[in-house]
Amino acid sequence: MNPIKFVSAAEAVKVIKSNDHVHLSSVASAPQCLINAMCERGRAREFENVHIHHLHTEGPAPYTEAEFEGIFQHDAFFVGGNVRKSVQSGYSDYIPVFLSETQRLYRDGYLPCNVAMIQVCPPDEHGYVSLGTSVDATLAAVETAEHVIAVVNPNVPRALGDALIPMSMIDLFVEDNTPLMPAHFTEPDEIETAIGIHCAELIEDGACLQMGIGAIPNAVLAQLGNHKNLGIHTEMFADGVLPLVESGVINGANKAIDKGKMVSTFLMGSQKVYDFIHNNPQVAMMDVGYTNDPFIIAKNPQVTAINSALSVDLTGQVNADSLGIKHFSGVGGQVDFVYGASRSKGGKAIIAMPSVTNKGISKISPVLMSGAGVVTTRNHIHWFVTEHGSVNLYGKTLQERAKLIISIAHPDHREALEQAAFERFGPHFRFVKNF
Repeated sequence: MNPIKFVSAAEAVKVIKSNDHVHLSSVASAPQCLINAMCERGRAREFENVHIHHLHTEGPAPYTEAEFEGIFQHDAFFVGGNVRKSVQSGYSDYIPVFLSETQRLYRDGYLPCNVAMIQVCPPDEHGYVSLGTSVDATLAAVETAEHVIAVVNPNVPRALGDALIPMSMIDLFVEDNTPLMPAHFTEPDEIETAIGIHCAELIEDGACLQMGIGAIPNAVLAQLGNHKNLGIHTEMFADGVLPLVESGVINGANKAIDKGKMVSTFLMGSQKVYDFIHNNPQVAMMDVGYTNDPFIIAKNPQVTAINSALSVDLTGQVNADSLGIKHFSGVGGQVDFVYGASRSKGGKAIIAMPSVTNKGISKISPVLMSGAGVVTTRNHIHWFVTEHGSVNLYGKTLQERAKLIISIAHPDHREALEQAAFERFGPHFRFVKNF
């Protein structure tokens, strides 16, 4: 294998020209040295109207700053914390899309990909590198891009599965050894722990899990130490799964596909997670078109998907992406896994959230806030969990749902919610049986 010919980041980003569409690898793999070099060209006004696309990224996102108006147009597939202010102020924008279909935007030509900027591990003896913690839509961007710039970074783990790509797919190589950005999570509080307990009670031995990141997923995982033969098929995982892998609780023995393997498409966590997936045949980092395809998800039995929400109304409409008209995050993979889990034999789709905000405002409301987006529809929702319990809404009428949802609302708000339901549904509501 011939040695790699490296160029500087400043030299590599010279391939970007006006009106190009640039894809950045996601989460911990955002190539910061290329981003900074690209922004230096932007400050020098060397191009204009360059579209930037990516899922959630960790670290700075300088291309969203107001100084780059007219130079960069940031069109996100997901609104993370580092770009939220820009999207809400109108300098950036959001493309509503299921996570499973982000790769289709490139492969089916809905969006061009002129330049893909990625991070990879050093090549192996066969000339392959790994996308490490970010396969998601990045693989599709690499496949379709006119120019692929790869930062070769020894801190990128050599993840297996679809993450492995031949060096021949890459046009320009840049050398860097900056550690991947870690994600830090707070310990679950009393409310989150209660939610974790209620969710764990719904998880059966042999279940195949999907859950996101943060305090509630960690609270759920902390309650699963006595479970057996759990599997992982998810869009991402973090540190919370590691103790369960080490103890043998997570072994994938009951999976129908990818038996014995933990399947994911991107990762976000501490260095322990990045070290865990390095050369680990137990982990398959796969294309998001595979991990998040509801029909693939449903092939495993007992898929249990746990996702969160910003608010839920009395009919079971789930808002998970916006605060009124202000976009807060995105559709992500929630619908992919809610639908996939509901189709799985013995599967359970769970929406879990605290019943109130930190200020004590009820997150369960008679109707969603004006402008709020419905991510999971009332037709899709099954299990709903708060710190006050769990209820199954599937197959229930609107009035039955309202009774059940109110039963796990915060006690301080139940009377007002009952009054709102009575005004909506009429006097018969008082006599609808509880389940």
